[in-house]
Amino acid sequence: MSRSGGDGADWLDQLEAKLEQTLEAFLRANPAQQELLQEQEQRDRQQQSAGRRRAQRAEAELLRQELLNLAAEIQQWRQRVERARSAGADDLANRAQRHLDQLMERGRGRWLQLEQLGRDLQQESTKPAAEPSLEQAWAQFERDQELEQLRERQRQHR
Repeated sequence: MSRSGGDGADWLDQLEAKLEQTLEAFLRANPAQQELLQEQEQRDRQQQSAGRRRAQRAEAELLRQELLNLAAEIQQWRQRVERARSAGADDLANRAQRHLDQLMERGRGRWLQLEQLGRDLQQESTKPAAEPSLEQAWAQFERDQELEQLRERQRQHR
């Protein structure tokens, strides 16, 4: 008595829709829970953003290290090209030059990657914080209003 894939998917879709409706009804009936959920979602987004920044910084550090290693290797192959040329080993010098050119191209590629990472990090750090939801903004407005009313009452009692 196995069900076909379509029936199972329909059942799962119906269950998911019912759960979503139940959650929405619960959150409408419990606005404080809605606010807590939104705050948690905001914290999750901030943690994900911080994780992306950490990963980008680690990648940038690896690229910097690779560039330093490439620079040393390029210097070594430049010296080898010169040594081969000055010794008249033109075939070896040409092969070494091609290898040097490949290293230089790899270095340019890594440099471009590092520049792009820098731009990405800059964009991430200048990205404005997510705007609070309407519910959050309204709750903050009400808190501010109540606070102002309390201050006004305190001024009147002095």
